[in-house]
Amino acid sequence: MRFTENLKKRFIILLTALVLLQVVPMGAIAQKSALSPKANSQQPAEVQDLAEPQDESRGANSWRSKLAADLEQSVDVVTTGRGRDKMSGVIIQLKDKAPAGQNIKGIMVTDFKRTMLGDPSVRADLQTKFERLNGNLKNTFNTMGLISAEMPLSRIRDLEYDDDIAYVSPDRPIASHGHVEQTTGAGVTDGRTEVTGFTSLNGTGVGIAVLDSGIDTTHNLIKSSSGRPGVVYSKTYTSVAAGSDFYGHGTHVASLLAGSPAFKSDYYGGIAYESKVISLGVLDSQGVGLSSNVIAALDWCITNKATYNIRVINMSLGAPAKDSYKTDPLCLAARRAYNAGIVVVVAAGNRGKNLLGQKIYGGIDSPGIEPSVITVGATNSFGTDNRGDDTIATYSSRGPTRGYSKDSAGIKHYDNLIKPDLVAPGNKLIGAISPSSVGKLTSLITQFPTLKVSGTTTTTDQVMYMSGTSMSTPVVAGAAAMMLEANPNLTPGLVKAILMYSAQPIRNFNNLEQGAGRLNVEGAVRIAGSVRTDASSLANGASMLTTWDEYEQNNLIGGENVAWGRGVITNFCVLYGSALMTKWQAMYGQTKLLADGTSVSGGVIVRNVSLVSSGVLNTSGALTNNGVLISDGVLISDGVLLSDGVLLSDGVLISDGVLISDGVLISDSTKGDVSALGDNTACMQPAP
Repeated sequence: MRFTENLKKRFIILLTALVLLQVVPMGAIAQKSALSPKANSQQPAEVQDLAEPQDESRGANSWRSKLAADLEQSVDVVTTGRGRDKMSGVIIQLKDKAPAGQNIKGIMVTDFKRTMLGDPSVRADLQTKFERLNGNLKNTFNTMGLISAEMPLSRIRDLEYDDDIAYVSPDRPIASHGHVEQTTGAGVTDGRTEVTGFTSLNGTGVGIAVLDSGIDTTHNLIKSSSGRPGVVYSKTYTSVAAGSDFYGHGTHVASLLAGSPAFKSDYYGGIAYESKVISLGVLDSQGVGLSSNVIAALDWCITNKATYNIRVINMSLGAPAKDSYKTDPLCLAARRAYNAGIVVVVAAGNRGKNLLGQKIYGGIDSPGIEPSVITVGATNSFGTDNRGDDTIATYSSRGPTRGYSKDSAGIKHYDNLIKPDLVAPGNKLIGAISPSSVGKLTSLITQFPTLKVSGTTTTTDQVMYMSGTSMSTPVVAGAAAMMLEANPNLTPGLVKAILMYSAQPIRNFNNLEQGAGRLNVEGAVRIAGSVRTDASSLANGASMLTTWDEYEQNNLIGGENVAWGRGVITNFCVLYGSALMTKWQAMYGQTKLLADGTSVSGGVIVRNVSLVSSGVLNTSGALTNNGVLISDGVLISDGVLLSDGVLLSDGVLISDGVLISDGVLISDSTKGDVSALGDNTACMQPAP
């Protein structure tokens, strides 16, 4: 009887297997076998014991591709044509293999994938996987849960059948974009002396990592001096040697951030000139690089945060947004840095108009589409300290963010977040020419010699004009450093909220163009200095400030009264009211997002009462401002979210990176006239 029962069981198992073979493609079985970690006898026991639960989203009727849309398109092209063996760089997001708190090798961990990437045996196993696919493992980013690899386009589809892999993106190329103290309110009579106990706020002790084309430390505007540490560490991820900058972009950015006030009688002094600058070269001699360079640099920043007190990261660079911020590897890496307690400041991009000069919307670059970062657009100050004539630079990228994801039916869902977060001077600003870029065929100064400011022939003293959101970004990064010097206990979310709350809106420009408005350093450091040192431990709605005057929410800049906008942008709307500053909002907490403060329910924007206290109100969408309070603006859309492909009243919306009006692709490089030469108007004047 027992023999008969066993035979019956075996027959049922065999029959089931034969049925499954008719359903599951043989190719999928072979690929699964080749990639499964259990197929490798060298796989660590810890990994084998933590099998991934079945992913229900990959059922027969709900298959979702693990490949980014642009990568999938590249793969499909070569599948039926030539180029099957062409090597392509990819960035891979790994799935978690253990629940939070799982005991791994005697260590309580919260994220298994990032812990195990530091294990040499795991790296060896990953290398074996890619070798089976005629590829090669390039790098593991231990704090990110990301890896980069190179493999033939024809084998990339195989990655979809690996249970260890959550998402695959191309290693996209990135490129740089491309009087300040007085017009931003950072001068000696403004922000530097605004906080009690500080005779001069200038970023002292704060580490700022500059991810760019490198920084030439020999320029007299850059090099260290008494009381100025300058560049304290240099590292390169390209062929350009550390301490050099063959393209010239990073050196110019660094001079706006931390330029010496002793150079040319402080005509070109930087915002946070006594900060500690860390130069991480991720762009090459032509001003381009790979996303994996940036991810590696962000990974380094997190690992070395304590060593250099890295509290701010400046990224005057970006790539066209393809993925949603939820899967974009640059955004995920930036979020890791934010969660580690670092303020991440990013350029919005220079995609604000097309070749015909028409205004366009939806051009925010990655990682500027990430909710946690401070995304900075550019204003044109016309070279005056007074802000009454300021406008948004025509090339400055506008929101909404156009990264997207696709559902199981292939329908695209755009993020459509309001960006940028705020704006700062960025048109025709004067900064250092990298001495090591002089004479290089691909450098900015060689390609655009007219940008050079006439004067000395000494290369270590030469300066040039540059324009773009790349120039605006270090101005905001410097302001963040001043705030953190005044109050080191500020969380990244609170720094961002204060910068927006104190910003000054520009009349007749909407939130998709200017965010919360113009940077106001004096107002920002005043609030920062009044925040309780234990604010992050407070309950939602508890009193946060040591001093506050409801009737003094303004300051003077250039002899002009600057009224604070008193609003904070979340995802699709503006929160407003003094309670944003007088009370601790739980959305300011470490690892929390301002974007989490509101959500959409039934087509209506609602506040999250567990993260936003009483006394805070919200708008019902993006606004065009009247130049005073953000909340007094006029709604610009006929609903909560902008419909995909809808035309705005004064411009057109980008869809899939293409202009709806004429189908012309837009450029993203400082090599184009839009961002290199800037708006042809009155501008900052050279030192006499």
